[in-house]
Amino acid sequence: MTTDTEEPTLTVDELAARAGVTVRTIRFYSTKGLLPPPVIGPRRVGHYGQGHLSRLALIEELQHQGMTLSAIERYLEQLPVDLSAHDLAIHRALVASWAPDAAEDMARADLERRAGRDLSGEDLDRLAAMGVVAYLEETDTFRVDPGLLRLGVELLGVPIAHETILAARTVLMEHTRDAAEELTRLFRDEVWGPYREREADPEDPAHVAAMKSLSAHMQPMVVQALVTAFQRSLSEQLREAFRAEG
Repeated sequence: MTTDTEEPTLTVDELAARAGVTVRTIRFYSTKGLLPPPVIGPRRVGHYGQGHLSRLALIEELQHQGMTLSAIERYLEQLPVDLSAHDLAIHRALVASWAPDAAEDMARADLERRAGRDLSGEDLDRLAAMGVVAYLEETDTFRVDPGLLRLGVELLGVPIAHETILAARTVLMEHTRDAAEELTRLFRDEVWGPYREREADPEDPAHVAAMKSLSAHMQPMVVQALVTAFQRSLSEQLREAFRAEG
Protein backbone atom coordinates (compact mmCIF):
# COMPACT_ATOMS: atom_id res chain seq x y z
CA MET A 1 0.00 0.00 0.00
CA THR A 2 1.06 3.59 -0.39
CA THR A 3 1.99 5.80 2.51
CA ASP A 4 0.28 8.89 1.09
CA THR A 5 -3.28 10.01 1.55
CA GLU A 6 -3.71 10.44 -2.20
CA GLU A 7 -5.64 7.54 -3.71
CA PRO A 8 -3.37 5.33 -5.89
CA THR A 9 -4.56 5.59 -9.49
CA LEU A 10 -1.65 4.50 -11.68
CA THR A 11 -1.62 1.15 -13.43
CA VAL A 12 1.67 -0.70 -13.64
CA ASP A 13 2.11 0.50 -17.24
CA GLU A 14 1.47 4.12 -16.23
CA LEU A 15 3.85 3.80 -13.27
CA ALA A 16 6.56 2.42 -15.55
CA ALA A 17 6.08 5.28 -18.02
CA ARG A 18 6.17 7.94 -15.27
CA ALA A 19 9.25 6.41 -13.63
CA GLY A 20 11.11 5.76 -16.88
CA VAL A 21 11.54 2.03 -16.19
CA THR A 22 10.04 -1.14 -17.60
CA VAL A 23 7.10 -3.07 -16.21
CA ARG A 24 9.46 -6.01 -15.81
CA THR A 25 11.71 -3.89 -13.57
CA ILE A 26 8.78 -2.90 -11.36
CA ARG A 27 7.71 -6.51 -10.94
CA PHE A 28 11.28 -7.55 -10.21
CA TYR A 29 11.62 -4.88 -7.51
CA SER A 30 8.32 -6.01 -6.03
CA THR A 31 9.48 -9.63 -5.79
CA LYS A 32 12.69 -8.42 -4.08
CA GLY A 33 10.68 -6.44 -1.55
CA LEU A 34 12.10 -3.11 -2.73
CA LEU A 35 8.70 -1.80 -3.79
CA PRO A 36 5.48 -2.02 -1.73
CA PRO A 37 2.64 -3.98 -3.33
CA PRO A 38 -0.06 -2.04 -5.18
CA VAL A 39 -3.55 -1.41 -3.90
CA ILE A 40 -5.81 -3.99 -5.52
CA GLY A 41 -8.91 -2.44 -7.04
CA PRO A 42 -11.87 -3.74 -9.04
CA ARG A 43 -11.17 -6.65 -11.38
CA ARG A 44 -8.03 -7.39 -9.37
CA VAL A 45 -6.14 -4.53 -11.05
CA GLY A 46 -3.22 -3.16 -9.03
CA HIS A 47 -2.96 0.60 -8.58
CA TYR A 48 0.11 2.59 -7.59
CA GLY A 49 0.60 6.08 -6.15
CA GLN A 50 3.14 8.83 -5.56
CA GLY A 51 4.87 6.80 -2.86
CA HIS A 52 5.75 4.13 -5.41
CA LEU A 53 7.06 6.76 -7.82
CA SER A 54 9.26 8.34 -5.17
CA ARG A 55 10.58 4.96 -4.04
CA LEU A 56 11.45 4.00 -7.61
CA ALA A 57 13.34 7.28 -8.00
CA LEU A 58 15.25 6.63 -4.78
CA ILE A 59 16.14 3.08 -5.88
CA GLU A 60 17.37 4.41 -9.21
CA GLU A 61 19.56 7.02 -7.51
CA LEU A 62 21.05 4.48 -5.10
CA GLN A 63 21.92 2.31 -8.10
CA HIS A 64 23.62 5.28 -9.71
CA GLN A 65 25.70 5.55 -6.56
CA GLY A 66 26.95 2.00 -7.22
CA MET A 67 24.97 0.20 -4.55
CA THR A 68 23.99 -3.41 -5.15
CA LEU A 69 20.37 -4.53 -4.83
CA SER A 70 21.23 -6.19 -1.51
CA ALA A 71 22.70 -2.94 -0.20
CA ILE A 72 19.67 -1.00 -1.46
CA GLU A 73 17.39 -3.45 0.29
CA ARG A 74 19.25 -2.89 3.57
CA TYR A 75 19.11 0.86 3.06
CA LEU A 76 15.35 0.84 2.46
CA GLU A 77 14.75 -1.43 5.45
CA GLN A 78 16.23 1.26 7.70
CA LEU A 79 13.73 3.89 6.54
CA PRO A 80 10.54 4.42 8.58
CA VAL A 81 7.66 2.46 7.07
CA ASP A 82 5.35 5.50 7.10
CA LEU A 83 7.54 7.80 4.99
CA SER A 84 5.47 9.88 2.59
CA ALA A 85 6.31 10.48 -1.05
CA HIS A 86 7.64 13.90 -0.04
CA ASP A 87 9.95 12.36 2.58
CA LEU A 88 11.23 9.85 0.02
CA ALA A 89 11.79 12.70 -2.44
CA ILE A 90 13.97 14.47 0.14
CA HIS A 91 16.04 11.31 0.57
CA ARG A 92 16.40 10.97 -3.18
CA ALA A 93 17.37 14.61 -3.67
CA LEU A 94 20.06 14.47 -1.01
CA VAL A 95 21.42 11.17 -2.30
CA ALA A 96 21.56 12.72 -5.78
CA SER A 97 23.64 15.61 -4.41
CA TRP A 98 26.58 13.19 -4.20
CA ALA A 99 26.25 12.13 -7.84
CA PRO A 100 27.32 13.97 -10.98
CA ASP A 101 24.61 15.54 -13.09
CA ALA A 102 23.05 13.15 -15.59
CA ALA A 103 20.84 15.40 -17.69
CA GLU A 104 18.65 13.94 -20.42
CA ASP A 105 17.46 15.58 -23.62
CA MET A 106 13.72 15.14 -24.11
CA ALA A 107 11.05 16.20 -26.54
CA ARG A 108 8.16 18.06 -24.94
CA ALA A 109 5.86 15.05 -25.25
CA ASP A 110 8.38 12.85 -23.41
CA LEU A 111 8.89 15.52 -20.76
CA GLU A 112 5.15 15.77 -20.13
CA ARG A 113 4.88 11.97 -20.00
CA ARG A 114 7.59 11.84 -17.34
CA ALA A 115 6.01 14.77 -15.51
CA GLY A 116 2.60 13.06 -15.59
CA ARG A 117 0.80 16.21 -16.76
CA ASP A 118 0.58 18.81 -19.49
CA LEU A 119 3.02 21.69 -19.06
CA SER A 120 2.10 25.21 -20.09
CA GLY A 121 4.60 27.78 -21.28
CA GLU A 122 4.52 29.37 -17.82
CA ASP A 123 5.16 25.96 -16.21
CA LEU A 124 8.18 25.42 -18.44
CA ASP A 125 9.52 28.89 -17.62
CA ARG A 126 9.24 28.15 -13.89
CA LEU A 127 10.92 24.77 -14.27
CA ALA A 128 13.70 26.44 -16.24
CA ALA A 129 14.16 29.08 -13.51
CA MET A 130 14.46 26.30 -10.92
CA GLY A 131 17.15 24.57 -12.97
CA VAL A 132 14.94 21.57 -13.68
CA VAL A 133 14.87 22.05 -17.45
CA ALA A 134 16.82 24.10 -19.98
CA TYR A 135 15.57 25.18 -23.38
CA LEU A 136 17.49 23.76 -26.33
CA GLU A 137 17.70 25.23 -29.81
CA GLU A 138 15.46 22.54 -31.26
CA THR A 139 11.77 23.41 -31.03
CA ASP A 140 10.02 21.82 -28.04
CA THR A 141 13.18 20.02 -26.90
CA PHE A 142 14.61 20.38 -23.39
CA ARG A 143 17.58 19.30 -21.33
CA VAL A 144 16.07 17.81 -18.18
CA ASP A 145 17.52 17.03 -14.76
CA PRO A 146 15.63 13.81 -13.90
CA GLY A 147 16.60 14.09 -10.26
CA LEU A 148 14.78 17.40 -9.88
CA LEU A 149 11.88 16.82 -12.27
CA ARG A 150 9.39 15.29 -9.84
CA LEU A 151 10.13 17.86 -7.15
CA GLY A 152 9.91 20.70 -9.67
CA VAL A 153 6.55 19.52 -10.97
CA GLU A 154 5.21 19.26 -7.42
CA LEU A 155 6.36 22.81 -6.71
CA LEU A 156 4.32 24.07 -9.67
CA GLY A 157 1.21 23.44 -7.61
CA VAL A 158 2.48 24.94 -4.35
CA PRO A 159 0.84 28.30 -3.51
CA ILE A 160 4.17 29.97 -2.76
CA ALA A 161 5.69 32.83 -4.72
CA HIS A 162 8.21 31.73 -7.31
CA GLU A 163 10.83 34.05 -5.82
CA THR A 164 10.41 32.38 -2.42
CA ILE A 165 10.97 28.93 -3.92
CA LEU A 166 14.14 30.10 -5.65
CA ALA A 167 15.38 31.74 -2.43
CA ALA A 168 14.75 28.50 -0.50
CA ARG A 169 16.61 26.55 -3.17
CA THR A 170 19.58 28.91 -2.84
CA VAL A 171 19.65 28.45 0.94
CA LEU A 172 19.52 24.67 0.64
CA MET A 173 22.21 24.54 -2.04
CA GLU A 174 24.57 26.73 -0.01
CA HIS A 175 24.16 24.75 3.20
CA THR A 176 24.31 21.31 1.59
CA ARG A 177 27.44 22.35 -0.32
CA ASP A 178 29.05 23.52 2.93
CA ALA A 179 28.11 20.24 4.64
CA ALA A 180 29.46 18.18 1.74
CA GLU A 181 32.75 20.11 1.76
CA GLU A 182 33.16 19.70 5.52
CA LEU A 183 32.37 15.98 5.42
CA THR A 184 34.78 15.49 2.53
CA ARG A 185 37.48 17.31 4.48
CA LEU A 186 36.77 15.12 7.50
CA PHE A 187 37.03 11.94 5.42
CA ARG A 188 40.26 13.14 3.80
CA ASP A 189 41.94 14.18 7.07
CA GLU A 190 40.67 11.47 9.41
CA VAL A 191 40.38 8.44 7.12
CA TRP A 192 42.35 8.85 3.92
CA GLY A 193 45.28 10.72 5.51
CA PRO A 194 46.01 8.19 8.28
CA TYR A 195 45.52 5.35 5.79
CA ARG A 196 48.18 6.83 3.49
CA GLU A 197 50.59 7.15 6.42
CA ARG A 198 50.11 3.52 7.48
CA GLU A 199 50.47 1.91 4.06
CA ALA A 200 53.86 1.32 2.49
CA ASP A 201 52.45 2.07 -0.96
CA PRO A 202 49.26 4.10 -0.52
CA GLU A 203 49.09 4.81 -4.25
CA ASP A 204 48.76 1.11 -5.06
CA PRO A 205 45.69 0.85 -7.36
CA ALA A 206 44.18 -1.84 -5.14
CA HIS A 207 44.44 0.42 -2.07
CA VAL A 208 43.01 3.40 -3.93
CA ALA A 209 40.13 1.26 -5.19
CA ALA A 210 39.45 0.00 -1.66
CA MET A 211 39.31 3.55 -0.31
CA LYS A 212 36.98 4.65 -3.11
CA SER A 213 34.74 1.68 -2.34
CA LEU A 214 34.66 2.64 1.34
CA SER A 215 33.75 6.22 0.41
CA ALA A 216 30.94 5.05 -1.89
CA HIS A 217 29.62 2.73 0.83
CA MET A 218 29.60 5.53 3.39
CA GLN A 219 27.81 8.09 1.22
CA PRO A 220 24.26 6.68 1.50
CA MET A 221 24.66 6.28 5.27
CA VAL A 222 25.87 9.87 5.63
CA VAL A 223 23.01 11.10 3.44
CA GLN A 224 20.46 9.20 5.51
CA ALA A 225 21.88 10.75 8.68
CA LEU A 226 21.69 14.21 7.08
CA VAL A 227 18.10 13.67 6.00
CA THR A 228 17.03 12.51 9.47
CA ALA A 229 18.79 15.41 11.19
CA PHE A 230 17.34 17.92 8.71
CA GLN A 231 13.78 16.64 9.04
CA ARG A 232 13.95 16.75 12.84
CA SER A 233 15.48 20.23 12.87
CA LEU A 234 12.93 21.54 10.38
CA SER A 235 10.04 20.10 12.39
CA GLU A 236 11.37 21.70 15.57
CA GLN A 237 11.85 25.08 13.88
CA LEU A 238 8.36 25.01 12.37
CA ARG A 239 6.82 24.12 15.75
CA GLU A 240 8.68 27.00 17.36
CA ALA A 241 7.63 29.41 14.61
CA PHE A 242 3.94 28.52 14.87
CA ARG A 243 4.10 28.57 18.68
CA ALA A 244 5.54 32.09 18.54
CA GLU A 245 2.81 33.21 16.15
CA GLY A 246 0.15 31.71 18.41
